Amino acid sequence: MELSALLIDDTATRLGCDRSGLVLHSDNGGPMKGSTMLATLQRLGIVESFSRPHVSDDNPYSEALFRTLKYRPEYPRGAFVSIEAARQWVEDFVAWYNTEHLHRAIGFVTPEDRRTGRDEAILAARRRTYEAARKRNPERWAHNTRTRERIEVVKLNPEREKTAA
Repeated sequence: MELSALLIDDTATRLGCDRSGLVLHSDNGGPMKGSTMLATLQRLGIVESFSRPHVSDDNPYSEALFRTLKYRPEYPRGAFVSIEAARQWVEDFVAWYNTEHLHRAIGFVTPEDRRTGRDEAILAARRRTYEAARKRNPERWAHNTRTRERIEVVKLNPEREKTAA
């Protein structure tokens, strides 16, 4: 409980997050639903969220994160040699995921680009590049190029909202 609370609290503080707006989504496993974990989250002002039973894509962002993690070439085939090695691997992965990995749901920019507002300049530069390329070689494109606009609202399971509507 204490280590989990410290990890969440330290991460939120380092990133300047308002903890009252955070949601921790997890499976329905005992450790995640245990009273110790729930009390810790409540004390920190973090909302708990659980997958629905037998629904594998309940949180596609988390599922995509875990898939990306598991398919990294550096992901170990066996157990980590030590807890320190595991911590270092996760730290390196998180840094890569947030500062280098381009995310489709936010227009193929990094989360850091999005969080800092750099995504707008990146997307504008891409638009200019594609527009210039299309002018130079219009036969290359049978259809319009992608808009490369900033995705203002990113939603969890948007197809479910359309179905419900």
